[in-house]
Amino acid sequence: MVKFAHIADVHLGGWKQQPLQELNLASFKKAVEICIKEKVEFIIIAGDLFDTAFPPIDVLKETFAEFKKLKDAGIPCFLIAGSHDYSVSGKTFLDVLEKAGFAKNVASFEERNGKLILKPTLYKRVAIYGYPGKTSGLEVEDLRRAQFDDAPGMYKIFMLHTTIDKAKGDLPIDAIETSNLPKADYYALGHLHIDFQYENFVYPGPVFPNNFQELEDLQYGRFYLVDTDLEKKMKRVDLKIRDIVSLDLEIKNTIRATEQILSELEKHDVKDKVVLLRLHGLLENGKTSDIKFLQIEESLKKKGAYFLLRNTHDLKLKETGLETEIQETENIEEESIKKYSEQNPSDFNRLISQIMSAFSIEKQDGETVENFTIRLMEETKKIFSIA
Repeated sequence: MVKFAHIADVHLGGWKQQPLQELNLASFKKAVEICIKEKVEFIIIAGDLFDTAFPPIDVLKETFAEFKKLKDAGIPCFLIAGSHDYSVSGKTFLDVLEKAGFAKNVASFEERNGKLILKPTLYKRVAIYGYPGKTSGLEVEDLRRAQFDDAPGMYKIFMLHTTIDKAKGDLPIDAIETSNLPKADYYALGHLHIDFQYENFVYPGPVFPNNFQELEDLQYGRFYLVDTDLEKKMKRVDLKIRDIVSLDLEIKNTIRATEQILSELEKHDVKDKVVLLRLHGLLENGKTSDIKFLQIEESLKKKGAYFLLRNTHDLKLKETGLETEIQETENIEEESIKKYSEQNPSDFNRLISQIMSAFSIEKQDGETVENFTIRLMEETKKIFSIA
């Protein structure tokens, strides 16, 4: 009946380290290449195509080139904003993709008698519904009021960027109850970076791991091909770009740590691979800055390693048990907000993530200071519901 690709959590532009940003882009390019080769009828991207609502120009250039390949191949792309590329002002570069004819944002809805009525995007025999992800899971309450503007006889796909109750596990977060959602033939989920299926609810996982922990756990990205004519309708497609070598070493003496790390690296073939170096332990002697990371990087470069990513978050001083350094730690903003909120309970805390996101937007090349200021003020007014 229908064959399509389900992609989510691409996070283009997310990695600060250029080599990893390039791997992220390479994974997305490979996904596009496979979709064209498989001759899918269309592609759906369930949020977080970009890591921010206003990505850098270089990222946009590469992204537009891939969407042009899809358009030239006659493969339409349907998407929604995620919690990262969502903007409270409603303006994102997803709009530019749509205006250029490269993609269609299917998030179309209206308020009606206290309900959120979702309108379908119709494509051949398929009705695609969508609702964007928002920061701090604010979309969950909206989804509890959601209903479909019905499309009888159509294969229904519901695109969501949120957490469902069946997948949240022990996470202390709000989640939408699957039983409360309008009935669809396929729920194309994004947001949780997991490979997860519950009945016809599917998280494909990220197109490329988005942080140190994910590189350790997942090692590479993935997406799903769905063909309703096959007995096994869903097939996971792995996007293996570079192999990972993961080292987890206990360090007690940082004076000797460099030699210890180099000795351990000698046991591994690191050529063309991403090396993950996680260091932990209670330090009896020295401090983290005693470790000669430049020497380690030079050694790996001579052996042909692609990149070294290190994490020293779990190195602590024995005397106090305090962390000696926080670097390459992911989601540090979220952790800080969570700690602050626990210590200072307030309704205002739910706005902190949105405020930080608004003030983190960057002035674009060629954008005047006046226009940038107006854009920043629009974002801020939306957060505080100021007319």
